[in-house]
Amino acid sequence: MTDVLGYAGKRVIVTGCFSGMGEATAKLLIDLGAEVHGFDYKACDLPLASFTQVDLRDPASIEAGVAGLGGGRIDALFNCAGLPNGSFDPMDVMKVNFIGLRHLTELVLPLMGEGSAIANIASTGGLGWSRNIPTNMEFVTTKGWQAAVDWCTAHAEDAVKEGYAFSKENVIVWTQFMGAHLIKKGIRINCTLPSPTQTPMMADFHKNSGKDVVDAAAEPLGRYSTPYEQAAPLVWLNSPFATIVNGVVLPVDGGFMGGIPTGQIDLSKMMRRAAS
Repeated sequence: MTDVLGYAGKRVIVTGCFSGMGEATAKLLIDLGAEVHGFDYKACDLPLASFTQVDLRDPASIEAGVAGLGGGRIDALFNCAGLPNGSFDPMDVMKVNFIGLRHLTELVLPLMGEGSAIANIASTGGLGWSRNIPTNMEFVTTKGWQAAVDWCTAHAEDAVKEGYAFSKENVIVWTQFMGAHLIKKGIRINCTLPSPTQTPMMADFHKNSGKDVVDAAAEPLGRYSTPYEQAAPLVWLNSPFATIVNGVVLPVDGGFMGGIPTGQIDLSKMMRRAAS
């Protein structure tokens, strides 16, 4: 593949490279000539520069994974790992989807320099962030792993709940918060809001959210996206083609976000489920 995005020889990390969006992102980066280092809980058989088994629920595992890279510059970080709603303990969901993501990013940042970039995967499931900014900001500005875990324990019923929506809200808010700080060092950070995507986690979303709700979030596209369709915007966000795109929450949803304020989306099914 022609290196139009400037990834040839670039050293990158992809979490969640075993399957879904993370696997698609890693494949695309390999095709573009990047040196791809994969982190996941499950072994990955892609032709990576290295693979490290990392458990994002365990800070020691994250720290060992980053240390195992042996230093050297990291040009781009793709935080693609995640857990779905309802099928896992809420604290595990919070750790994988946000606390572990943040901890890993903070460890990688000293290896990044001017021109490097970070792309996080959030979700349309985190759209409640705009109503919860004071709570989100209180949480995302906690210092360190244990403080974040303690905050979640104290707010298990009123904020965390099942874990998924709140974790994704915080990916969104933290991305925006960090954007204003990191850009001063020449480092960019952005996140995407994928529409429902045909990955191995889809069965969990159907079971726990209801297929009608998931299908409603796939309008007006009228189908689920593919992992590649989600990977390509992530790769673009971290490329030199997006040099001042920073702190952005990018919908990658076939028009869902645009359809909400313009009355093109019927949210009644989603609202009924949220109220039940």
